[in-house]
Amino acid sequence: MKAMILAAGRGQRLRPLTDTCPKPLLQAGSDRLIESHLHALRRAGVREVVINTAWLAEQFPAALGDGSDYGLAITYSWEGGAGLETGGGILNALPLLGNAPFLLVNGDIHLELDFSTLFLPDGDLAHLLVVDPPEGEGDFGLDERGRIHPAPGAHVGVTYSGVGILHPALFAGWRAAFPHGEVFGVAPPGFRLAPLLRHAMRRNAVSATRHRGPWTDAGTPESLAALQRRSGSADPAD
Repeated sequence: MKAMILAAGRGQRLRPLTDTCPKPLLQAGSDRLIESHLHALRRAGVREVVINTAWLAEQFPAALGDGSDYGLAITYSWEGGAGLETGGGILNALPLLGNAPFLLVNGDIHLELDFSTLFLPDGDLAHLLVVDPPEGEGDFGLDERGRIHPAPGAHVGVTYSGVGILHPALFAGWRAAFPHGEVFGVAPPGFRLAPLLRHAMRRNAVSATRHRGPWTDAGTPESLAALQRRSGSADPAD
């Protein structure tokens, strides 16, 4: 199975750190954020990784090379300076990912997980790793059968962790998920992944696993600082 790491975001909430360093290349202990994923993917048996880039894109191949230092083959999917958002970035990278399901990992999270434990059930378009909501009632609802719904409602409220397995067929007819035109650009288009997932949830095509281990969304100064303290690294840009 191939994997894709989302790494094209500007990292507005982490400025000024991200003015000179892309968020996934910030330090977290002995590794950069993205390196922890590369090591875990290699341990899980993944050998080919696609990384999408936009902001300060040239820093990724300079830091990570072709992936051989990690036992991987890395291919970069450049989106231009502005980026294509999460969904548009994946759509743009599909020719590099092929026709089989692939692992998806947000580049700005940190977690302890054996990626090889995740699988896509037959007939599903996506399988998401979800966590208890850091605040509020959560973004989605998880029922007792492991099916996930567009809103908590009567179900257990959960938050998408930034890890999942997607089938490329999720993107077939993707425009139907955006009836109000929440798309920018034309070739290639840019759009968020969440509306596309909710569209598939309404067709009962998305399942989930609840993650009980450590997980950090390192997208804010406070969460990154907390992760640095736990990891023993004082300077996130070091």
